[in-house]
Amino acid sequence: MVASFTIIPVGNGEELKEKVAEIIKIIHDSGIDYKLGAMQTTVEGSWEEVMTVIKACHDKMLEISNRCLTSITIDDRTGFENRLTGKVTDVVNILKDRSLNVE
Repeated sequence: MVASFTIIPVGNGEELKEKVAEIIKIIHDSGIDYKLGAMQTTVEGSWEEVMTVIKACHDKMLEISNRCLTSITIDDRTGFENRLTGKVTDVVNILKDRSLNVE
């Protein structure tokens, strides 16, 4: 399954990069496949792996912030793997077929 999630600390000013870096370290150290985005992070793994990592990130944010909001979007499709990059590659290939060069 693939899940995109955002954890937003509330009441901590405008600069969040240090707090986000703490969360990304947890994801990286877990060994799960992930991709950092400008507004969310996407992870891929089993239900247990994904939810364990997201919970650890949520718990860490609560350690370094008094309040946080966590949003999760899940794409759970039986029989498919490597969707973290595969979903993007599928669209890029269609665009290339239409003579649009994007990466």
